[in-house]
Amino acid sequence: MGTAAGMLPLAIRAAAPAPVGWTVYGGDQAATHYSPLNQINRENVGRLRPAWVHNAPPEAARYRGSVECTPLVVDGVMYIVGAALIVQALDAATGKLLWTHAPLNNGPQRRGAGTSRGVTYWKDGDRERIFAPVQNHILCLNAKSGKIVETFGDNGVIDLEKDVDRDLTHGESIVATTPGGIYQDLLIVSTRDEEGPRPAAPGHIRAYDVRTGKRRWIFHTIPHPGEFGHDTWSPDSWKSTGGANCWGGLSIDEARGLVFVSTGSATFDFYGGDRVGANLFANSVIALKAGTGERVWHFQTVHHDLWDYDIPCQPALITITHEGKKVDVVAQVSKTGWVYLFERATGKPLYPIEERAVPQSDLPGEKTYPTQPFPTNPPPFARQGISREDLTNISPEAHAWVTEQLKDFRFGPMFTPPGKQETIVLPGYHGGALWGGASFDPDTEWLYVNHNEIPWSTSLSDAPKEAGFRYNFSGYKRNVDQDGYPVIRPPWGRISAIDLRNCKIVWQVAHGEYAELTARGIPRTGTYIRGGNIATKGGLLFSAGTLDNKFRAYDSKTGKILWETSVGGGAFATPSTYMVNGKQFVVVPVSISQDSAETSPAGPYKPGDFVAFALPS
Repeated sequence: MGTAAGMLPLAIRAAAPAPVGWTVYGGDQAATHYSPLNQINRENVGRLRPAWVHNAPPEAARYRGSVECTPLVVDGVMYIVGAALIVQALDAATGKLLWTHAPLNNGPQRRGAGTSRGVTYWKDGDRERIFAPVQNHILCLNAKSGKIVETFGDNGVIDLEKDVDRDLTHGESIVATTPGGIYQDLLIVSTRDEEGPRPAAPGHIRAYDVRTGKRRWIFHTIPHPGEFGHDTWSPDSWKSTGGANCWGGLSIDEARGLVFVSTGSATFDFYGGDRVGANLFANSVIALKAGTGERVWHFQTVHHDLWDYDIPCQPALITITHEGKKVDVVAQVSKTGWVYLFERATGKPLYPIEERAVPQSDLPGEKTYPTQPFPTNPPPFARQGISREDLTNISPEAHAWVTEQLKDFRFGPMFTPPGKQETIVLPGYHGGALWGGASFDPDTEWLYVNHNEIPWSTSLSDAPKEAGFRYNFSGYKRNVDQDGYPVIRPPWGRISAIDLRNCKIVWQVAHGEYAELTARGIPRTGTYIRGGNIATKGGLLFSAGTLDNKFRAYDSKTGKILWETSVGGGAFATPSTYMVNGKQFVVVPVSISQDSAETSPAGPYKPGDFVAFALPS
């Protein structure tokens, strides 16, 4: 039977999927670097194309260092910090500029920190704020206009060099490069401090009222007299020792009311004769009550650090199957090449961590810690320790040249302490894992980590008597051959997929390529890596960060490269992904290249660009 024309149903367009943002630096409060989006997936990722490009700094802006910003996307608006440390808001669908805040006015830098890895977003009713770390300040901006919120802090800023509970009388600087976290009405921040041998500031964790900017609590990572852990230092260390700072970011368990921070080494990085002891809470994973800053539990991963073995990144708060049950855990990747797994509520290790004897120092004045913690599971994802047999094999000429150059170096297992002889260490001072951290797929319970496989070295020498410190050092040396390639056998940078349910490494792939070496028949070597990866429900792992100026998508099950594109500069940031108007995007900034051996052709973009990719309509 026919239907009358007037009764024909109206054509109704299907509603677009709800927007899905990237609202927190680590993807979520748990720092999983994971997105539930799957519009871009294994089957179609090869069709990705540039959707829009935004150049963050104006033409006259002074370039201020590596662009390491992970863009935030909230309700269709993207917030970034660009190459000139300029904070901007964009339309996330088109890249159209909405507002700009230039805190430094293109003037001279107060200090050398030219990096900001992104911002923190907060909303209460119709009030929206952006908290942006820019050098020694946290800026409070109106999220809708970009204007400074003058009623917050000191005319709209927190000065990180104030309210430290210690006098900074020697020109010590404190800066922030990584966004803080929000818990209820608190902004919890961490800092990047100097590393010695000159005096440095302590890395205390602080929380500020999100509305007023007033400090609400502080946790002393270098304990004061009478505080827990004070006896793990020389008696007066708290007055002058710096570091023990959380510079890679923090994560928050809102249900438990806990904030998790991971700290770096104490100063000086390579000499600790004036800080005898284990040095809590340097090199520690720490659970604090987010409302008060009280310690709940901690675990120290390196005692009396002499290797710059910071914990460099956010702890990931994840749930895995352990002994047949779902367990909430903290997963911490490290420069040393281990994944540490702890019960989240108690800090109890899921698997034994053994204290083992390690090499001791022959440096006058040093008192090395006798043992170090060695996790027994999962297995290490990076090589640990180095011998002369590990030197490069990319050509007989390179091997001979490197062997001669390093003939007077000291080699040894991990935790071989530095001394007056140049000592080469692996993992190096940039890992293992670095500040990009790891991503976690909750369906497979696999963890993905970018990591370096490159040794570094240093040596100590007597400082002038008037210096105020006992030893100087030869620097943070990333050793290379005559052509600029690392001195060790490849691979030099990898991504590892680790099955945390079964505690095994399921695949490892070299991340990055030197085209000229591939042309010589050398298998893909990987490169030094700066930046993390993100995992998606589409079965993909997105990562840049390599020295060949490429942005790639991997099959998260196999590690196979499914898509790659040149971006014309080092994309030294962790990307983010989001959905607006029914379309999924993945975005990454472009920075300057940073490799003496890099010979890849320039790509279509320039340093300072933020490039968003999507599937063709």
